[in-house]
Amino acid sequence: MKPDKKVAIIIDDFGNGQGGTEEMLSLPIKLTVAIMPFLPTSKADAELAHKQGHDVIVHMPMEPKQGNPKWLGPGAITSNMSNEEIRQRVEEAIDNVPYAVGMNNHMGSKITGDERIMSIVLEVCRERGLFFVDSKTNYHSVVGKLAVQMGMPPVANNIFLDDRHTVSHVSKQMKAVETWASEHQNCVTIGHVGVQGKKTAEAIRQSITGMQNSVSFVGISDLVRDIWDWKPAPILPSNNN
Repeated sequence: MKPDKKVAIIIDDFGNGQGGTEEMLSLPIKLTVAIMPFLPTSKADAELAHKQGHDVIVHMPMEPKQGNPKWLGPGAITSNMSNEEIRQRVEEAIDNVPYAVGMNNHMGSKITGDERIMSIVLEVCRERGLFFVDSKTNYHSVVGKLAVQMGMPPVANNIFLDDRHTVSHVSKQMKAVETWASEHQNCVTIGHVGVQGKKTAEAIRQSITGMQNSVSFVGISDLVRDIWDWKPAPILPSNNN
C-alpha cells in the first residue's frame, strides 16, 4: 500500500536541450515536466515526457521585477501588453506544448503580483481545462487568491530544491520536502534542468529510495485531482505542427 502523503516534483526549464534532461526523464518516479514554449525541443520534450508517464505543463515565461530579460525566452508575457495580447500569448503557448495539463510561471515575480494580467492567464487556463501552479517567485503573489475566486485549485510551490546548485543542498531540500509532506499531507517542490541539472537529478535519485516508505511521488495533476477534485481536460496533443 502506497503512503498517503504525496509529493509532486516539478522540474522547470525543459524545451531547450538543457543539461540533465535525459537524467530527469529517466528517474524512476512520476515527475511534472514544465516545458517552455517555442523552443527547439519543446515539442520533443513534451512527447517524450508524456510517453514515459510524466505530467506535462507549460512553463510560461513572465516578466520579473528584476533579472535579465534575455532569460525570459520567446512568447513571454510582459506588463505593457493589452488584455488581448496576453490572452493570445497564453493560448499560443498552450497550443505549442502537447499534452499539457497545467501551467506554471517561468520567472514572473512582477506578473504574478498583477491582478489584471493573472486574471486573464487563469481565465484562459480554465477555459482550456488547465490548472495553474504558482511557482512562488513573488511572496506577494495574487495567484492563489484569484484561483479561489475563479473556482480553480490554488496550487503553489512549497520548496525550491536547487536554489543552491550542489548535490548536498538538493539532498537537504529533499529531506525538507519529506518533512513538509509529513506535516501537511502533501508537498509541491520545484527543481530545474540546466547547467547544474545533472546534479539535481542525481540528488533526487539518491533521495527517493529512502523516501518511498513515507511519501508517494505523484504528478501535479494527481495532487490537484485528489485535493481539489479538479478534473483536467482530456490529454490530447496539440493540433499545431
